[in-house]
Amino acid sequence: MGAPMAQKLAEKGYEVTAYNRTPEKLKPLEDAGINTTTDPTVALKASECIILMLSDISAIRGVLLDTETMKQLMVGKTFIQMGTIAPQESKALGDAMIEAAAQYLEAPVLGSIPQVKSGTLQIMVGSTPEQYDKWVGVLKNFGENPLHTGAVGTAAAMKLAMNQLIGSLTSAFASSLGMIEREGVDIEQFMAVLRDSALYAPTFDKKLERMRDRDFSNPNFPSKHLLKDVNLFIKEAESLGLDLNLVQGVKAVVEKTLTLGLADQDYSALFCAVAGTESTGGE
Repeated sequence: MGAPMAQKLAEKGYEVTAYNRTPEKLKPLEDAGINTTTDPTVALKASECIILMLSDISAIRGVLLDTETMKQLMVGKTFIQMGTIAPQESKALGDAMIEAAAQYLEAPVLGSIPQVKSGTLQIMVGSTPEQYDKWVGVLKNFGENPLHTGAVGTAAAMKLAMNQLIGSLTSAFASSLGMIEREGVDIEQFMAVLRDSALYAPTFDKKLERMRDRDFSNPNFPSKHLLKDVNLFIKEAESLGLDLNLVQGVKAVVEKTLTLGLADQDYSALFCAVAGTESTGGE
């Protein structure tokens, strides 16, 4: 996600300096004429606003908060955290930024690389109203209507709630589709009924062909990242006293998907954990 976001900002006329913990991932940006660096201090020095799209809170802390040099360079900077982390993690990160005399906003997104390129990400922003007003123009390069959800933590919570639905809806659809397939029911008839019902979600059609073909290549959101987010949801929900039986079941499905060697494949591979890897008819 970080690379196409950097490209989008550069296309819009922003001066961009891109950093990645994996240097070879910077090559497409170099080829596009974007400034790149393998040294995070260079990126900090070059920028007033730093957009973070890192895998988890450990990666964020490892890049920004593990050395005094980095903390000193953070003074007066604004950080917009756009990855998926837990609400309590985001609040703690915001506190650490304030302690370092920096500004912090959270702005997690719904959507992936195609939506970055088209500028249609759904963006949720946790910040003060003043921070939102100052930086919403930058965020609009990625999505037309960034939503201010409230203080830091609210957007992170909304994002986790949405990603829990990714796992639950995909698992539920995989179970129903698996039954239809094994019973030899015409899948197009099933989908026609489903589409006309109140039970339909567009993601079902989005993932249908992948599931039928058992083709989960070229993922925008791999199964291993879904497991990370489900685990974050469970940890947060547990602290809130929510019943976790349903989500624990989803977690088991995602974990089985990884044991099938599908960790780096599209999350629609959950179908294989539910229905197996071989087609059983029902065409």
